[in-house]
Amino acid sequence: MKYLAIVVGLLLVIPTFGQRKKKDDELVIAPTFVEGIAYALPRTGVKVHVKAIREVFEPGPYAAYAEQLLGIRDAKTSASTTWSISEVSIETFSEPDPEQVYKAMGDGAFMVSLAPNGCIAGINADETVSGIIPTQSNKTYQKPDLEDAFSFDYFTDTPAYTPGDSTNNFRPTRISIEQKAAEAAKRILNCRMNQYDLAALRIDGEYPDGKAYEVSLKELKRTEKNYIQLFVGRTTHKKESYSFDFVPDSKPAKGQVIFRISDEKGVVAASDLSGKPVMIEFEQVQDLTKKYTTEAVSENPNAGSKGVYYRMPGVATVKIIHDMNVIGSARTTFAQFGIVAPVPEELLQGDCAVEYHPETGAIKSVKLK
Repeated sequence: MKYLAIVVGLLLVIPTFGQRKKKDDELVIAPTFVEGIAYALPRTGVKVHVKAIREVFEPGPYAAYAEQLLGIRDAKTSASTTWSISEVSIETFSEPDPEQVYKAMGDGAFMVSLAPNGCIAGINADETVSGIIPTQSNKTYQKPDLEDAFSFDYFTDTPAYTPGDSTNNFRPTRISIEQKAAEAAKRILNCRMNQYDLAALRIDGEYPDGKAYEVSLKELKRTEKNYIQLFVGRTTHKKESYSFDFVPDSKPAKGQVIFRISDEKGVVAASDLSGKPVMIEFEQVQDLTKKYTTEAVSENPNAGSKGVYYRMPGVATVKIIHDMNVIGSARTTFAQFGIVAPVPEELLQGDCAVEYHPETGAIKSVKLK
């Protein structure tokens, strides 16, 4: 009875212990966890990088006289701003899935290792956790001004007034816009004639300095271009960069808006209804998911009892669609499009090390320790 009392006392004082068996059949006493360790499986998000071009047209002040004086038809007389997408690129990122949070119990609790974001990274594994994608900030910019602040309103090619004479008591006379347009057209024609004369001298060998010829010709062309803009207007272009994040559900709806593009505001968020929508779609590889579902079924009635799971990620093609046209696409792996399955109980006895891919929750390796 004395020895029985001692045994009972020890059981009351010492916490519950379990036995685990090493490879050399040595029995080791290990604590049995009553509580567990919470963790998450990851899900995959999409980061879409967009480059857009802003085109601004400013009509020339003499557009109404372009055909009459220079023979240029259909010169635009109204200002306009348009935006167009020039480039789309797609990359993925990983984050914890709020729909796939579990608690590892029993032996699984003290063997689980986690990534910095709380996703499971390994079981009984000694390797350093790697493969975590660093956080990247989204690049967004406000609507820019004209890149060089040019405006025809501040351009003066001829004096606004001419000096008066005895006929009008020497009062200055304002020059009409018709006269200004005629003077500008005359200068354009003079530039063209001078270029012809310069080229003729070059052909005849009467232009001794080749460098001076190039500089003179370049300056004449620049002057001609500047004066022609007074009739046909001026177009400037500005490139802007944007980034948008999108995390699809495990069964995403078709044709979801990721951002919009407006001629007035440019590339804007999906919630800004002033622009036309740019859609994102996912085409999943269904055969792969069906096969995973079949093979993930366990015949062990205790499967999942320790709360340790892994993911078999799915594959999908991501499409970015604007005006019914695919402007960007990529085929990649998505964790949430796959199947969640319990880690076999036989791998949770302490004899095996299981390493995960933290970005997808898939098992990377299983090794005997």
